Amino acid sequence: HVQLVESGGGSVEPGGSLRLSCSPSGYGHITKCMGRFRQAPGKEREGVAAIDSDGSTSYADSVKGRFTISKDNAKNTLYLQMNSLKPEDTSMYYCAADGSKDLLDYEYKYWGQGTQVTVS
Repeated sequence: HVQLVESGGGSVEPGGSLRLSCSPSGYGHITKCMGRFRQAPGKEREGVAAIDSDGSTSYADSVKGRFTISKDNAKNTLYLQMNSLKPEDTSMYYCAADGSKDLLDYEYKYWGQGTQVTVS
């Protein structure tokens, strides 16, 4: 049974930073593409960033230059460093695994429970 355990959400003022973490349980080591998505109330889920097995990354235009996705293979943990946060970044953020860098949510097989990020 695969679980993606998430942590790191919270509240921050505009311009602040947060780091989200995601550790797969029952998945083995991170060998496939993993991504981060977000969904605000009343809005569709959108892809934020993804990192493939070779370390290559992709980002939504809205977060380029502000967010950085990375993984620590030794700790088997995925990170999303979020800087220069804006109120429009407020959303529930989800970790996902086994998809592609195209950031299409229907391609991802496993999902975390989500962690709330509030910027105000």
